[in-house]
Amino acid sequence: MPAPARLTAALLLALLPAMAAVGDAAAQAKKPYRSGQQILDASPASDWRTLDPARTLYLELASGRVVIELAPAFAPEHVANITTLAHEHFWDGTSIYRSQDNFVVQFGDVDGEDPAKAKSLGSAKTHLPAEFHRSAKGLDFQPLPDRDGWARQVGFVDGFPAARDGADGKAWLAHCYGTLGAGRNNADDSSIGAELYVVIGQSPRQLDDNITVVGRVVKGMELLSTIQRGPEPMGFYTDPAQRTPIKSIRLASEVPAAERTPLELLRTDSQTFRDVVEAKRNRVDDFYKRPAGHIDLCNVPLPVRTPGGKK
Repeated sequence: MPAPARLTAALLLALLPAMAAVGDAAAQAKKPYRSGQQILDASPASDWRTLDPARTLYLELASGRVVIELAPAFAPEHVANITTLAHEHFWDGTSIYRSQDNFVVQFGDVDGEDPAKAKSLGSAKTHLPAEFHRSAKGLDFQPLPDRDGWARQVGFVDGFPAARDGADGKAWLAHCYGTLGAGRNNADDSSIGAELYVVIGQSPRQLDDNITVVGRVVKGMELLSTIQRGPEPMGFYTDPAQRTPIKSIRLASEVPAAERTPLELLRTDSQTFRDVVEAKRNRVDDFYKRPAGHIDLCNVPLPVRTPGGKK
């Protein structure tokens, strides 16, 4: 084959993957756009999972119930301690004593550091190791396609927004809106799960791998995010009357079945979830003129519904 012909053939072979990608993109563009809700409405029942009552907390306020899913795969010792504290009614009669604008609400025993006033921890452990991260090995990690400024790779593990530094490295849960973390002092092993916080503001990802994350709110965030903000600089109420009383925090498994909040969560390892993410990454409708082509971990919807398909 003459040299120019060989050059042309090599060039064509090199261009084939790019040409195929362009063809795939063009074919995708011709498909009618489906919104995230349309995708969810068409989802099979097998793409949803039932919230496990053995790792679900009910935070009861005068305004309603906040439903929290715990993450024992990432913080087993903290979750075990939290389970003990809930079983022994530690939080009953405590309060949300901090609400910092664009950051967190925090709750527990406001007198916990005063030995003369602190509530008894019962049979809960009084010292735990830090559980900021765990090994990524063995995790069914569902990666997102886009780059992240805080980790080498981000995605989801069993419904929880997570990050990792490699398939054989370490993995941790991300501080997204609704994340539940264990408050601590300066020492990394100074949390036991008795003092908890929920992220109510712009995702403070700088806290990732610095605090033990124990779960996330799956229903009732509006009851926390609308609580009156405390004073600067950190939102701790100086007037006890401004605190939000906590009626109780109970494990769903210890609540009569008829009184539970039945919920189904979209499986983050399902095709429906991947399609919902892509619909949000490349939203095209009458309002959105230019698709973003990118999605941030903490801006990914995590659909929850009641059994039977009702949101």
